[in-house]
Formats: sequence, C-alpha cells, structure tokens
Amino acid sequence: MTRAPVPKPWIAGIHAYVPGKAAGDDGRMVVKLSANENPLGCSPLALEAIGLAQHPSRYPDGDSTHLRSAIGAFYGIDPAQIIMGAGSGELLYLAASGYAGPGDEVLFSQYAFSLYDIVARRAGAVPVEAPAKDYANDVDALLARATERTRVVLVANPNNPTGTYLPRAEIARLHAGLPSDVLLVLDLAYAEYVAPEDDDGAMELATSEANVLVTRTFSKAYGLAGERVGWGTGSLEVIDILNRLRGAFNVANTAQSAALAALADQQFVEHSRRHNAEVRASLAEAIAALGNHGLRMVPSEANFVLVVFEGALSGAAAYRALAAEGYMTRWFPGIANAVRITIGTAEEMDALAAILRRAAEAAK
Repeated sequence: MTRAPVPKPWIAGIHAYVPGKAAGDDGRMVVKLSANENPLGCSPLALEAIGLAQHPSRYPDGDSTHLRSAIGAFYGIDPAQIIMGAGSGELLYLAASGYAGPGDEVLFSQYAFSLYDIVARRAGAVPVEAPAKDYANDVDALLARATERTRVVLVANPNNPTGTYLPRAEIARLHAGLPSDVLLVLDLAYAEYVAPEDDDGAMELATSEANVLVTRTFSKAYGLAGERVGWGTGSLEVIDILNRLRGAFNVANTAQSAALAALADQQFVEHSRRHNAEVRASLAEAIAALGNHGLRMVPSEANFVLVVFEGALSGAAAYRALAAEGYMTRWFPGIANAVRITIGTAEEMDALAAILRRAAEAAK
C-alpha cells in the first residue's frame, strides 16, 4: 500500500481563509456588504486601461517597473524600496515567511485581520494574540506580549474588522518599544479612507527605519479588488528579502495597467473617501439612535463599521435578520456579539438601519 505525502506538522493548524459571502445560502444574489469593497466601483480610467492592457499571451513585467515608478513618484519613495504583490495579502505571507519560522512568534492583536493567524502558521511560527482595548489595538498590550521569540508584529491601521485607528504617536511608540530585530508590519489597506490630516506616520517609518514594512492595496478605495494589486515599502534590505520570495510574475498585465490608471485618478479616490465619510457618519447616527436597544458602533476610520449588540438582539440574530432581507454582512464567531458592515450607498445603509431597528424592537 502506497503512503500519501505528509504535510509539515504546523499546516494542520491552519484554517483556510473565509471570504465574505456574495450570495445567500439559497443562492440568491444579495446586497454584498461583507467584503469591504468600494460601492462606487473603480475609476473609469482603470476600466479603460484593462481593455488596452498588453495581450494575455505575453508575460507581464515581473518587476512591475512602470507601476513601481508611478507609486514612487506619487509618494516620494525610491522605487527600489517598493515591492508589488498579488494583493497586499501576498506581502503579509512573504513578511512572515521571510522573518519567522518554527520556534518563532508572530504577534498581533485580538480582533485582528483573520489572515494574520494564517500567515504565522504557514511560516511554521506561533501566532500570539495581545488583548485588545475596546476592540482596538493596544500598544501597551502588544509590547507586553513581545518576547525574545517575537520576530514579526502585524498591525492593521485602520484595523480590520473593527475599524479602530492608532494615531501617529501610538504607532511611533509601538515601533520605539520593539527590538530592532523585530519586523513591524503596518497593514494600511484602508489608509485612503483616513483624513489626510490624521496620517499615522507609517510611511515615514517604512522609508527611514530598517525594521518597518508598510503594505498598501488597490483593492479598497481604488476599487480594484478583482485585479489583486498590492504593494509594500520598506528598507532596501527588507524589500530584497521579500523579492526573493514573491512569485516571478505575480501581478498580471491587466492589473498593472488598471492600477497605473487608477493611481492617476485621485479625484475618484477622494470622491470615494468623502462618500464613505458622509455615509458612515449617517449610519453612526442611525446606530446611536438604537442605543436604547443595546446597539453600539465602534468608532471607525475605515469603509466598514463594527456594530456591537449588547441588548436583547444578538449579533448572530442581527446577521440572520439582515441576510433574510437580502443584506449580506459579516459575522465572526470570534466576535459573536458583533456584525461588521461594509459602507455601501446611502440608500443601502438607510435600508439596513431600518432592518436593524425592526429586529431590535422585535427582540425586546
């Protein structure tokens, strides 16, 4: 009898990433508010560029030369300090694999992005959670959990799935408190939704410090989630290590063309940010009006909110009530008393708030 291949022992501890649902359990299409996609779509210039991209019979530029140059010019970064990824998720995998392995620890916060546990285990490292503070990253707790085995620290800012945000002083304090041989990865997937005056200083750290990597994406505010374009910046040494690990042709022709065009259309990005801020504020008012029913919205700087249910209506029941009305949100078993809601159109958010009101009143 032949023997089947045996995977590395740490692989058994990995639970495959579960994306937000795009359809109901019965297969019908729903209003998808589960994956933090841009309800405004993407720039018309990006759509046009996809149609004009290099022929698919040709390999893409493996170094994404033009795209890295454009990103570098826009942010004032040496293109040599930029790496492209098939979404920023690929770069998170590379960071963990490049700097952590069996016997090492990868540290992140409670209520962090669910991919962080996976990237740690895939590297063979031990995932370590630091307690959150009212659903937010807690710098003191992260520093307290760091040990001599910590090799990578992952922090999303704004945090997914809670939307909370660490200001510049806290990011600087976290970096200063970590040993210089620990890689601090600052995941800024939702940075475009933050008001410019509230910049957290992460980009400056990445270009000036040897142990900081910032990851960014074109999936959210740029509306190119389906094209899978992410990028990161850090020291030349860190970028060199990640480039050794990434796929040879990891960003497709159409993706590079779309991202180049999207980057040039900052008017669309600003429109997306303003739309998000206005509709999110309106939803916050609607949720606050349901405070007497035990609903509370965690303060968010992202294109989604976490609504906590502390009354008769539970998070699971709220999720089911919304799904029954055709609104697919995200319910995490690890945050059983809460539902994450992507900010959609104003009409969608008004309808969603009305569903929650009816469900909360019926649960009394």
